[in-house]
Formats: sequence, C-alpha cells, structure tokens
Amino acid sequence: MVTCDVYGKPFQLTFIRPGQMMLFSNVMCDPALGQATVVPSHQQIVNFTVLIESSKTFPEQDWEAALWHNGNEDREWCALPLEELPSGRVIGPLAVSSKDRPNVYRRYFTNGLQRPKVQDSIQFTLKFRTSASQSWKWVNDQSTLKDGELYFQSQNPSQELGDYLKDYSSSLTVRSVPSEAIDTQLWFITTPVQAAQEKVSGYCNVSLGTPRIFTRWFSLVRIWRPWLAPRHGQGIFSPTEDAVLCSFLRWDGLHLVLLAVSGVDDDLTVFKPDGHGNVVISSRNDSTEKGLARVLVAVGKTFGSANAAVMYHARKLINGDESNSTREKAETEALTDGEVRVDWMENWSDGLTYCTWNGLGQNLNEQKIYNALDELKDSGINITNLIIDDNWQSLDNYGQIQTRRGMTDFEANKEGFPQGLQHTVTQIRKKHPNIQHVAVWHALLGYWGAISPTGNIAKTYKTKEVRKQDDYILTVVDVVDVQRMYNDFYGFLSNAGIDSVKTDAQFMVDAFDDADDRRRYIKAYQDAWLISSLRFFSTKAISSMSQAPQIIFHSQLPTDKPRLMLRNSDDFFPGIPTSHPWHIFVNAHNALLNSHLNILPDWDMFQTFHPYSSYHAAARCVSGGPIYFTDEPGKHDVDLIAQMTARTTTGKTVILRPSVVGKTTGMYTAYEEERLLKVGAFSGSKRTGTGILGVFNVSARILSEFVNLNEFPGVEINQEYIVRGHTTGEISEAVKLDDKNALVSLEVAVKGWEILSAYPLHSFTLGRHQGLESSKLKVAVLGLLGKMTGAAAVLNLETGVEENGRLRIVSTIKALGVLGIYLSDLATRSIEDTILITILGRVIPPQTVSVNPARLVLQVDIEHAWNEMRLDGGWSNEIPVQIFIS
Repeated sequence: MVTCDVYGKPFQLTFIRPGQMMLFSNVMCDPALGQATVVPSHQQIVNFTVLIESSKTFPEQDWEAALWHNGNEDREWCALPLEELPSGRVIGPLAVSSKDRPNVYRRYFTNGLQRPKVQDSIQFTLKFRTSASQSWKWVNDQSTLKDGELYFQSQNPSQELGDYLKDYSSSLTVRSVPSEAIDTQLWFITTPVQAAQEKVSGYCNVSLGTPRIFTRWFSLVRIWRPWLAPRHGQGIFSPTEDAVLCSFLRWDGLHLVLLAVSGVDDDLTVFKPDGHGNVVISSRNDSTEKGLARVLVAVGKTFGSANAAVMYHARKLINGDESNSTREKAETEALTDGEVRVDWMENWSDGLTYCTWNGLGQNLNEQKIYNALDELKDSGINITNLIIDDNWQSLDNYGQIQTRRGMTDFEANKEGFPQGLQHTVTQIRKKHPNIQHVAVWHALLGYWGAISPTGNIAKTYKTKEVRKQDDYILTVVDVVDVQRMYNDFYGFLSNAGIDSVKTDAQFMVDAFDDADDRRRYIKAYQDAWLISSLRFFSTKAISSMSQAPQIIFHSQLPTDKPRLMLRNSDDFFPGIPTSHPWHIFVNAHNALLNSHLNILPDWDMFQTFHPYSSYHAAARCVSGGPIYFTDEPGKHDVDLIAQMTARTTTGKTVILRPSVVGKTTGMYTAYEEERLLKVGAFSGSKRTGTGILGVFNVSARILSEFVNLNEFPGVEINQEYIVRGHTTGEISEAVKLDDKNALVSLEVAVKGWEILSAYPLHSFTLGRHQGLESSKLKVAVLGLLGKMTGAAAVLNLETGVEENGRLRIVSTIKALGVLGIYLSDLATRSIEDTILITILGRVIPPQTVSVNPARLVLQVDIEHAWNEMRLDGGWSNEIPVQIFIS
C-alpha cells in the first residue's frame, strides 16, 4: 500500500475519515448507471467493470465494491460482490489524462451477471466502501445518477403491429412492406386527408395509438419552421412541438421508430401528443384533391437499423412521386447540357472556409472583406473558400428590420460595393489566388422580405403578393418566372466571378398561409433553385434554414443529383454561453435523420478565438461536414486551425473529414441528464478504417465515464484495436469487442472534450524466410498526428509480408504532416537496421523519422521529408508512403 503523497513525502495525516475518503472518490461503471443498456439475445452474461478513483492526497485504501440488483427470479434486490483485479496486472482500460484530471489511485473491480431465465429487465446500482470494516456507501448518494437498467432482447420478436402500438385508429390503412434494413419489420400506414377548399387547407388528426412497454423516447421536432431539434422523455410521450421522427426504446430492448413522410403530394405530416400517451398523426393537405397522410413504422434490434428501414422506404415513396420525376428530368438536363461546368468538389467540401457573418458584422462592405483577407494572409491562415454572407445585396426600406426589406436588384449595394460585385471578386481573386471558391449569401425568395415591389427585379419578372401566417404580405417572383429569374440571377453571379451560393431562409415557402400559394410555390422554388445551382455552380451550394419536412423529403432525400451542403441546425451564437453545448447536442441528434439524406451536414461556422473555440472545432472535425470559421480580424487561434487542417503538396489547406458523418451514439440520453455526449464517425474502408468518437461535456459540472469499444462506429468482432486519445496521445492496450477490459475511462471538464480513435491492428509474422528467426508484430496506421481526425488523412492502406519475410506497408495520404505508425515491438527495435521508408520511391532522410517509445509510435515527418527532398507530386495531391519492416 502507498504510504507517501503525490510529492513522494510521507503522509502527515494521522487520522482519516472513511466518509471523507468516499466523498472525494470518483466511481465509474460499465454498463453505465443512469442509462439503459440493451443486451443482445445471444449474450448470456453481462460483464460489469467498476473503477474507483481516490485522491493521492490521502493514503491508499483497501476499497471494496458490490453490484446491487434485482436480477434474481424472485425480483428481490441483492448484492453481487465485485472482485478486484490484482494490483500490477495489465488490465487494459485506458485512463485518458487531462490537465484537469487529478493524480489518483485507480482500483478496478469486475464480475458477471447472468441473463435472467424469464424475459425481464434488471435494475442495478453500486455500493462501495474504503475497507471491510467500514459502512457501505451508495453511489447514488454522491451523484445525480439514477439506477442503471438492462434490457434483454428475445430471439424472435413479434411481427404484429398491434404488439407495438396499442389502440391505433381503425381508419388507418396498415400494410406490412419488405424492409431493406437487416433484422427489422416495416409497416406503411396511410389515412385520408380532406382536400383544400380555395385558400383553406384540408386537415386530419388520427391516433396512431400508444407505443407499448417503452421506457424512453426520443424525437426530432420542429422547434420552429426552419429547424429541427431533439426532445427526450421517460414515460408518457409528450413533446411540446410537432415531431417528424420518433423512437421508443422498449423494455424488451427493441426500438420502435416512427417517421412522418411529407412532400409526396402537397402534404405536410407530423406527429403530436394527445396528452394521454397516444401519438397523433396530424396532416395538412394543400391540394384541391383528397390527399393521404403517410407514416412509416419500423421495429428493429438497434435504433440504427430501424431508422434506416423507415428512411430507405421513404426514399422509395418520394421516387415514385410524379412531380419528382419531372424535376429529375430537368435536373438531368441541367447536369448534361453544355453550360454545366464539371468542377472538382474536393476544394469546396474539403477546403478551409472563411465566412464574413459574425466576424465582420452586418454593416458589410468590400473594404472590410479586403482587410479581413489580408489579415488572414498575414497570420499564415491559408483559406480555400470565402463566403460573403448577408448584407451585400441591394435592398429597399433602409433602416427597417430585415424581414421588412426586399431585394431590388441582382447587383451588390453601391454603398458597400461602389464598383460592383464583379470588381470586388476580381480584386479578391487577384490578391489571394489561394481562394478557389467565392460564395455569396441570399434568401430563397431573394431576401428576408423577399422582393421589393418597386425594384428592377419586380419590373423584370412577374410577381405576386402572398400572405404569410403572421398576415404579413410579401412580394415574390411568381411561379411562371421563378426558373427564369434564378437562371438570370445565377448567370449574373457567375459572370461576376461567384461560383457558389449559400441559400438561406428556405422555410419561407412553408410560412405561406394560403393553400393555393403553398401548393404553387413550395416545390416550384425548390426545383428552380436546385436546377439553377446545378447548371451554374455544379451544386456548390449550401441549403440553410431548410429543415421544413416538405423540403427534407422533396429536395434532400432523393439521390438523383450530387449532394448539397445542408445546414444541420440553428445558428452559432458566439455571445450566448449556454448555447454552445446545446448547439453541438442538437447537431449530433439531427444527424440521425440527416445522415440518410443526400447531403453533407454543415454544423455552421464558429470562431477560433472564443471560450468554446476548441469545443466547436472538435465537433466540426467529427461531424464529417465542412469547416468554416468567422473570426474577427486579428483574433485567431492558429494552433487550433492547424489541428483541424493540413497542407497538401500543392500548398492548399484541407480539412480532414471522416468518410462517415458523425452522429450521437446515445439517442435516448436527454440534455439534462448530465451525461457525456458521444458523437461517432468512421473514416476509411471496412477492416482498415478507423472508428472515431468525439466526447463532449454538455453539462455544467465535470463528468467521468467509461467509453466502451462497442460505442465506436465500424468496429468488428474478433478484430483487435488500440484506442488513442487526441489531446494526450495516450494509447490503450490491444483489445477486442468481447474483452472485459475494452474500456476507456475519461474525466471531461466543463467546456471539455476529447476525440478517441479506434485503430484496427494488423498482425504479421516476419522473418520466416532466408533462415531468419520469426517474430510477431502488430501494426496500426494512425494517420497524421496532432490532427483531431488525423485518421481521415489516410486514403488507402495496403499491408503484406513479402517473400523475403519483410513487411511492406503502403499508406496513401491526402496531405502533409507527421504520419504515425504503431508498432507493438518498437521499444526493442532498431530503426536504422530494420525500417526503411520511401516517398515516391525515394528513401527519406533519417532525421525525419523519430520514435515515441512510451507510446510505441513511429513518427514520420512527411512534410519535412517532402520539403527537404524537394519532391513534386505532379497533378496528384496523394502521397504514397512505403514502409518496409524486417
């Protein structure tokens, strides 16, 4: 037992209170307390691991721990003693350090709980004490965590909808349909909706019944017309806003997912609660013909499979829509006619972007833009894309609020851009050739107040007055001229040097009140915008404030065109401290729906010099979407930008996007539950790719939790992995999914975060030929070190042992930096005698290779080697690195 304090001095304390020791202790458990854990039908034993951390301010104690549960046949609560893992044993769980994590003793305890013979859930908690002579303390007494729950799945779930929804209306037409998602059952449900009468839409409200035996629910709701956000609950279904997607976790471990489908015809369908636990289908029909409300219901063993089932079938429904067939034809023509420029999309989606919105303010002019770009250049920040946000346009009603101002002309306003937009863009491109793409902002209808009734646009195109639901009248370009207007507008922008757009306020067409306006304008404006953006900008467009259900299903779900960028949530608000954790939480949950759309999710801009700057940066990196920042001139964190980006061989700055977008792994965990938000992404291909998990503290207190290997996307059974933390570079022992110690413990501060990456290990036997003694070696390619998602720099990986017994690794990377290679025997290996590294077939200088023996990581400075050898990759940005190990 340790008898000295953290500084190596003997303890001066002569009397220690056990209660004081336990008060300052920290306890973690896997499976987690306060959460529901689903146990698959094949799993017979649930392995529990408990970690007790105690301060080294006090002498080390002989801690004990026990699991308290009701998993016996009589359902009476009882204790399951937990066995301590022997001191000094290599146990595997990685404890990721941080500057705020105290120096502590760590004691691990484990045991297994048998699956109950009768299908039922189990509740559990923990108790612990400093020694056998002391009283037990309940872990719930010193934390806000409630009991944990285990839900055991059965082998053969019911195939009857009535076993999942109780007392649904007899007016519903229910049809079981084939599901494209594994281990799921799917139903397509419809109900009639009355036709619109002149300007008044038809409506229906029909009960879908009460979800049976569920314990937690999650939904994505319309917090207001342009945006979705998550809502959670336990017990009665009670969201306060209209829901588009709902999921219910049942006591039997199954997931019931409901999706309201809109936009097949002129319909808008959502879910509402009735106050008594029933889910109500609420639909609005703007057509003069009788309509249908459409709902998809799926049951699956995982939320992901059930969610995929409803989304896949929704796409089928939309693809069968006649209006979509007409749009698809027009979009195909736009893609194939001679005017369309086929652009390389990498610069647009993977380039670092600067946006003027928060950084330069609303009183925008060309000089502010010039100054900001000059300052970025002087700071060594090499952007690829520029977004000129709101307030460049020519508008009426000077001095009034935005929603009362309309667009008068295509040209920029003369006060801020006296020589016109083309002059501004020409000067930008001339002075900053690194900027590949320049985008401008505009609203779908022109501006927030649509079109000025007295401007040049109104004089050139047919207009119509439409009534919003707040009774305010807008002047808009009429349907008969909207395509011509968009072609002319984007033609003007293209001639001015603009090659991309951010099209905002798209929800405004859903704010129209009259049924005849809604059915004429909602789809027509979407189609005109999409076709013109294809024709002039090859889909280099950002769709913003467009999470209205009709737009989601009509424009964003079909896969008949290249994917657009889509704003994934409400705005980044730099001046509201409480908004920042919520912003990440909302984006991670909205991605559960949006990951199935034909879009690239945009988690919005942020500022690199801000109290939450690294928090937002980490979130953007794991999002799988674009990264653009909106710094005030002179206020930048260059080191933070370097963690998000890398330089290509041609000098461009690129971001390192995972190939599978990030989304929450805990869809049933509410924002108020004080749990870590975990955002899972994946980069690479099967078996060689890397699971990525961004971990964020969204609460107002320090949080400590285990992360299980099974929470990383893409990990496979029987495959070994190492887990690495970005902020510290710490690496775990080799672990598999079914290992008891496949865990990482984290303590995350307020405003804190971590990015963990699970790298697959590749095992080889070397030296089996030419009389050499054979040796075992495990290898993992870590990507670029020092980058938040450095694994995404790896484009391709090939490994194999040659005839001479030498291992050959070929790692093709997309950018320069320090390439990390994990070698299990690196601590005893001679680099000079056993490792040879080449780039483009040339041996790199020895000084560009270093070793981190504590982490078993070979560090290859590709950027240093590239520059020193004066290599030239020609037209390709890809860098083939060959590593030979004998």
